Amino acid sequence: MRVAVVGGTGDFGLALAQRLAEAGDHVVIGSRDAERARARAADAGAAGGAANADAVRGVDIVVLAVKADAAIPTAVELADAIGRTPVLSVASALRFTKSGVHPTDDDRSIAERTQELLRGPVAAGLHSLAAASLAAGKADGDALVCGDDPVAKDLALELAARVIQGRALDAGPLSSARALEGMTAVIVNLNRRYKGHAGVRIVGL
Repeated sequence: MRVAVVGGTGDFGLALAQRLAEAGDHVVIGSRDAERARARAADAGAAGGAANADAVRGVDIVVLAVKADAAIPTAVELADAIGRTPVLSVASALRFTKSGVHPTDDDRSIAERTQELLRGPVAAGLHSLAAASLAAGKADGDALVCGDDPVAKDLALELAARVIQGRALDAGPLSSARALEGMTAVIVNLNRRYKGHAGVRIVGL
């Protein structure tokens, strides 16, 4: 699979790129700084690094792995370059307070808002995977993926299965991204409370 990881110089994006490269995928790391992207690609064993607009061209799927506050502006910036290529949104908007971490107040998920901006299909997933877990190897637990477009969802499920020890599971339509992104707040709270790297495992299936 040919994968562009936009935001691949960040902790999560770099760890994801490394796991995908180890799985044999052709991975291009994207960044606003092409030189930094190339350097991090070498660290991850990826096929190459490039400026974001160049990284997303000619791939099977684009992983939008930038931080939550940059996800929508990045989608706007890259809409023409991405074209109709499927996109996997992994970001979760969170509110950090003294009482804990909360989901965003926005009724729509980042993935749904991204879909409104792009011509191609958007899937959402990997929200239960921590960067630290991926950096250490295949992440323990299952990965949940949702989306409205069957092709985009299948690509995202295939990608997810390469980087986890558990199963990549179809969690329904793109509207389910609201729950998946909100679940990130729960996981961050668990990690803070118990000093760990929590994941999710679905039982009974």
